[in-house]
Amino acid sequence: MSTTTTTLLVIFGLAAGTYAFRVAGVLLRDRLVLPERLRHLLPIAATTLLAALVATAVFTESGRVALGLARPVGVLVGAVLAWRRAPFVLVVVAAAATAALLRLAGLP
Repeated sequence: MSTTTTTLLVIFGLAAGTYAFRVAGVLLRDRLVLPERLRHLLPIAATTLLAALVATAVFTESGRVALGLARPVGVLVGAVLAWRRAPFVLVVVAAAATAALLRLAGLP
């Protein structure tokens, strides 16, 4: 089997798995009865996971801890704009521009 065929099979397999996972949530929503405590914790777990992903992306680079200033400030600008419900494109461009300008100014 060629590399291209294998790659396509993997992509289709992952797409089918992702679709099945999402459809399962919709189809099983009314059939599953979750305990009240778990229902309370699920949104908190999602927020915690998102915060962990952001922290990992902000404070690591190439698998190492990176304690620069430009990237965290850029992410902070993006977070404030997202919180103020700015358009997504503006959030991304402002965060990237902030980090780029701070790096241009010599901040790590």
